[in-house]
Amino acid sequence: MDVVQASNRCESVVDAISQAVITDRDFLETVLLGVLARGHVLLEDVPGTGKTLTASSFADALGLSFSRVQFTPDLLPADITGSHIFNEKKQRFEFNKGPIFANVVLADEINRAPPKTQAALLEAMGEKQVTVDGETRDLPRPFFVIATQNPVEQEGTFPLPEAQMDRFMIQTSLGYPTYDGEVEIIRRRASRKASAPGVDRVCTTEMVREMQGVPETVHIDEAVIEYLVQIARESREDQRVKTGVSPRGTQRLFEAARAIATLRGRSFVKPSDVKSVAYDVMSHRIVLTADARVDNVDADDIVEDILEEVEVPTVLNYAE
Repeated sequence: MDVVQASNRCESVVDAISQAVITDRDFLETVLLGVLARGHVLLEDVPGTGKTLTASSFADALGLSFSRVQFTPDLLPADITGSHIFNEKKQRFEFNKGPIFANVVLADEINRAPPKTQAALLEAMGEKQVTVDGETRDLPRPFFVIATQNPVEQEGTFPLPEAQMDRFMIQTSLGYPTYDGEVEIIRRRASRKASAPGVDRVCTTEMVREMQGVPETVHIDEAVIEYLVQIARESREDQRVKTGVSPRGTQRLFEAARAIATLRGRSFVKPSDVKSVAYDVMSHRIVLTADARVDNVDADDIVEDILEEVEVPTVLNYAE
C-alpha cells in the first residue's frame, strides 16, 4: 500500500464513521492519526458527547475487535489485564484474558479509577504486552487505546499521572455539536429503530497493518526534523513550564507529522504538518508551574507562543 492508497482508505474510514458520529471531520482525522501512527488517543469531554460511540465506530469501520472497560473507583488492575483462575476439571490454573486483549480498547472515564488501576495500562500502552504473575503475554496487533476522561473539575475524578499522560500520543476533545449537528442527530435517530447507529466495515485487520506501515515510508527533511525538535525543546525552557515535552513526546510529534502527511496523500512532511499536530501532541505533556496556573495560563498558550517564536525552515522550494 502506497501513500495515495493509504490516504484514500483513510478517507473511506472517516466517511463511514461520519455516518454515525456527528462532529467535525478534523476531529475524526485527528483520532485516525493515532491509529496510523500506532499511538493512543485521550478524549476529554463531559458525558454524553459521543466519546464511546466514536471509539466503537472506529473499531467497526476498521474491522477490528473492540472491548470497553468502564473505569470506576473499585476497578482492580486484574479486571483489565486478566488473572489466573483454577480449573477444577483440569486441576490447574488457567489464564483468563481481560478486556485489554482486543485491537481497540476503550478505557471509559479513565480518571474515575485510582492511579494504581490506571497504571495497569502503562505496560500495555508502551510495550504492547501485559505481565501477570510474572508471565508476559503479547497483545493483539494492531493495538490501540482510546481513553476518555471527564473534566478534572467534576467530582470523583483522579488526575492522570504524568507517566500515563505521556503514553498518549494525542489528546483532543469532541465538544458539543453545533445546532445543525444536534438537529441532525435527532433526525437520524428518528429514522432508525435501533438506539445506536451502525457503521459499515471498510477495512480488514491486514489493511490496518498495511496502513500503519505507510508513514514509515514518508520522507522528512533534516531541516524539518531540527524544526520539530526545537519546538519540543522550547517547551522545557519556558519559565511558565514545570515539566516540558519529553523525548518520547518529541518522537510522537515526529510520528504524528508523518501520519498527517500520509492522511493528506503526501510522501514528505511539511513544516505545516508539524504545526497542525503540535497542539494535540504537546499540550497534554506540558505541566505548568503553580504561578502559571494562578495566572490562568493554558498549555495551548505555551504551544502557540513556541510556534510563533521558532523560525520555520524553508524546505523543498516552499515556505510555510
